[in-house]
Amino acid sequence: MEKIILFSLIPVLAISVFETGAADKNLPGYTDTPVIPGQKWRVHDANRPRPKVVKAGPSKTLGMKPPKGAVVLFDGTDTSQWSHNKWKVEKGYMEVTRGSGQLKTKQKFGSIKLHLEFATPKEVKGSSQGRGNSGVFFCGQYEVQVLDSYNNISYADGQCAAIYGQHPPRVNACRPPGEWQTYDIEFRAPKFGKDGKVTRAAVLTVIHNGVKVHDQRELIGPSGHKSVKSYKKHGPGSIGLQDHGNPMRFRNIWVVELKD
Repeated sequence: MEKIILFSLIPVLAISVFETGAADKNLPGYTDTPVIPGQKWRVHDANRPRPKVVKAGPSKTLGMKPPKGAVVLFDGTDTSQWSHNKWKVEKGYMEVTRGSGQLKTKQKFGSIKLHLEFATPKEVKGSSQGRGNSGVFFCGQYEVQVLDSYNNISYADGQCAAIYGQHPPRVNACRPPGEWQTYDIEFRAPKFGKDGKVTRAAVLTVIHNGVKVHDQRELIGPSGHKSVKSYKKHGPGSIGLQDHGNPMRFRNIWVVELKD
């Protein structure tokens, strides 16, 4: 049972949630997108308060070895567990090759615990969503955002560790550009009745650099850009890593499958 509670042992930082202050009309985001169900904010709302910045220390799970029984998706040598081999692999990591397309795991998963390490480009280029952008997709459609949010203002529900288009992280725990960061994520896949209706929403718990930024957060449906999407019945699906045109790096990726 030790491997099942592995990530829940990481301490949570007790801290206030959002920065305060009036919104600036020049902030990145939108004012004409749909309202997120159950919230007062629009998707990618320009006026939504940004998460408070916290100084995250070195993550205790950085470099963590896969536990017994884990499925290793990337061990630093090749992308044989993924849909193509167009990303560059060197020095124990893989790097997005612009225009090569998203990587998807060949194996399909339902509920899992995922460990993943990423680094945004050391040379900072662009701003907002154009800077160090990628994403981790569960069942091919539920996204935890990857972004260089270190001294980089973007819309709140698109910042690093956001559940994209739905929920900002509780705090901004980003490390500086070029430094390795950790995601330890528990994903509980949605369940559906015979009629196709949702009987249990998808749920995400996200620990970013040792800081819990989402705690059993229910999703309203699949992730969407400037849109609200509804659930459609599905089974296990691929884990995806997004090619958003930035040379993002990933390493040490493994999962522990969970029983529902």
